[in-house]
Amino acid sequence: MAKQFWKPGNMLYPVPPVMVSCQRENEKPNIITVAWTGTVNTIAPMLSISVRPSRYSYDIIKETGEFVVNLTTRDLVFATDYCGVRSGRDVDKFKEMHLTPCKSTVVNAPGILESPVNIECKVAEIKELGSHHMFIADVAGVNVDEKYMDEKGKFHLSAANLITYSHGEYFELGRKLGKFGYSVQKKKKHKKKNKK
Repeated sequence: MAKQFWKPGNMLYPVPPVMVSCQRENEKPNIITVAWTGTVNTIAPMLSISVRPSRYSYDIIKETGEFVVNLTTRDLVFATDYCGVRSGRDVDKFKEMHLTPCKSTVVNAPGILESPVNIECKVAEIKELGSHHMFIADVAGVNVDEKYMDEKGKFHLSAANLITYSHGEYFELGRKLGKFGYSVQKKKKHKKKNKK
């Protein structure tokens, strides 16, 4: 097996392409697609998004200190791409993509109704790192689409047809290969039934 050595570059793929919604008071809401995002902490829950300072949403998020991370699905893949290549300076992305802003519970920025999960965030810290600045944020609350809840109250996010982004391309997540901890899980012993 041979390997090639390349110059430094970001090859951490696949990643979740999320639509981040934000809004200044008395202005139209905007959406920016972000692939540079991730979990920062569990207790207290925190996440991060990295945004170029030249992007229209950057100043909105910096000034308001709030945003909503909206997970993306197969049905949202076109809008996800559009919101990443068009600027809110020029177009109303909610209107152009026929998306519905929905009122958040804790923050003033709206979520996207069509997204299965809306993660309300409050900026805790901004790290100026280079081409992108990282917004480290506290998760203030999460809204989930009830259609993915079963009668026992379990949330089936896998049924939402989530998408992923890898090296310039979008993919729909495929089949389940295992669950957390399955590699060390004890195998269940099957009891033999006595035949009479």
